[in-house]
Amino acid sequence: MPVQKLKELLDSHGIEYVSISHSPAYSAQEVAASAHVPGKELAKSVIVKIDGKFAMAVLPASYRVHLGHLKAAVSASDVELASEPDLEQLFPDCEKGAMPPFGNLYDMDVYVAEQLTEDEDIAFSAGTHREVIKMSYKDFESLVKPTIAALT
Repeated sequence: MPVQKLKELLDSHGIEYVSISHSPAYSAQEVAASAHVPGKELAKSVIVKIDGKFAMAVLPASYRVHLGHLKAAVSASDVELASEPDLEQLFPDCEKGAMPPFGNLYDMDVYVAEQLTEDEDIAFSAGTHREVIKMSYKDFESLVKPTIAALT
């Protein structure tokens, strides 16, 4: 279960976080409303292939990843979105579209949109459509060690 794996990681590093259970929600707007989290703090994970290697782009839920910006930021030859079958294979323990932004748990690089670094807190789906984790952005950054980039 991804929620347990994530909580174990946070607990083992002494990270303070809040786990918010909510009614099933699938879109970013639904999740933010159900979990009572400001939309600008809610992050989503978009899985991409950068020169054939899977990576995670993490951005505010109300934004869309701009593949051209990501390509330029990482000096890649090719950047594309991962396919649905790729997602099922990469995240068998997560509900579709609810991957937490911890690429380090899945052996992939993480790129974070600059906008997320401006907020004190970050909230994100914890592998299900019924639970959100909220924690400080600084703690998230120290655990994940993402590359900050212009993604939107």
